[in-house]
Amino acid sequence: MPEILTPESSTEELSGPGCGCGVQDSLDGDRHAIGVDPAIKDRNLKRLRRIEGQVRGLQKMVDDDRYCADIMTQISSVHEALRAVGRELMRNHLKHCATSAIRAGNVEAEPMYDELIEMMYKLSR
Repeated sequence: MPEILTPESSTEELSGPGCGCGVQDSLDGDRHAIGVDPAIKDRNLKRLRRIEGQVRGLQKMVDDDRYCADIMTQISSVHEALRAVGRELMRNHLKHCATSAIRAGNVEAEPMYDELIEMMYKLSR
């Protein structure tokens, strides 16, 4: 697992995208959130594990040459389950990260507005 930098780290902290929730870059170049609500994380992980099971079920349905309409129905169910995870993440991002960045003023607010527009565009496709 990659090392996550904190302000107390002896390693140089790399700046994030202006997100109010304390996003930081790690040494491997990945961004990580700081202070993630454990209940939300747990709920999303449970949903994603359930989705993983649904996808395995889809693979079995295809392998077993199941009726196409039945497979498509299950695909629709997986899509909706993923959208539910996306909505939960978006809600949390708006409630914590975006609110903090917008309250901080233009320096942090402008990049956050752009990020939110891009996220809404991606989620609406």
